[in-house]
Amino acid sequence: MRKTQLLDLIIATLQADLAMAQRAAQTAHETATHEENVAENKYDTLGLEAAYLAAGQSRRVAEIGQALNTYRHLQLRPFDADAGIQLGAWVVLGDAQGGEQQFFLGPDGAGLKVRMGDVEVLVISPRAPLGHSLLGKAEGDEVSLGSGRQARTLEILRVK
Repeated sequence: MRKTQLLDLIIATLQADLAMAQRAAQTAHETATHEENVAENKYDTLGLEAAYLAAGQSRRVAEIGQALNTYRHLQLRPFDADAGIQLGAWVVLGDAQGGEQQFFLGPDGAGLKVRMGDVEVLVISPRAPLGHSLLGKAEGDEVSLGSGRQARTLEILRVK
C-alpha cells in the first residue's frame, strides 16, 4: 500500500465527514429558526438549544474544512532515517504480544480512522502525546503509550 493512496483515503473520508457535518448544521439551523420553535415563555428552550447545536455544528464544519484543506496541500516525502519520523509518516508500531497498530502522523484530523483493505490506520497529530513522542524517532526505537500502570512500550517496526 502506498502513502499517496492513504492520503487520498484520508481526504475522501474528510470530504464525507464534511458533507455529513454540513447537513447536520443545516438541519440544526433550520430547527433553530423554525417559526414553531419561537419561545412562548422563559421555560420554552427548544429554539435556544437548537441554536447552540447549530453553532456547534458550524464550528465542526469549519474544523473539518480546515483539516481537509491542510491535507489537500500536504506534501508527502519518503522517510529519511537521518531526520527521523516527521509529519506525513506512516508508522507501524508493535507491542510485546506481537500486535501491530498503524498510525499516520498528519497535520490535523486526529482520531480519524481509515481502512485500507484489512488494515486500519489511525490518524494522529504531533499535538497528541504519541505523535509528539514519535517525532525524530526511527525504526527499532521505542515509545511509551499511556502512563502509570496503563503504560505500554511499543516498538517502531516500520516507517513509510
